[in-house]
Amino acid sequence: MLSDLMERFEKASATYAAANGVERDETWFLLKLLEEAGELVQASNRVSGRGRQKGMSEDELRQLLADETADLFGHVLLFARHHRLDLESAIRRKWRFDPTVAAAG
Repeated sequence: MLSDLMERFEKASATYAAANGVERDETWFLLKLLEEAGELVQASNRVSGRGRQKGMSEDELRQLLADETADLFGHVLLFARHHRLDLESAIRRKWRFDPTVAAAG
């Protein structure tokens, strides 16, 4: 499940990097992850009223929060892929559930 997502994010990221002259070297994966975490904090602050809303509606702010969450999630997967981490096993160890099995209703 996650390995398929990792490959899809990798393809999108590599395509973007090639088109824009971005060098994804050893430090890029962590630095980009931190950048996206900061953008998520900024979006969360806007939604909660602790940051400037820049004239955005509540729906626009919620969409921004979702978009920044998606960016961070993608970069977590890119980081894990780059470092050859087995996230599914780590989730089983740390969260005590199998991420490949649908939850019982």
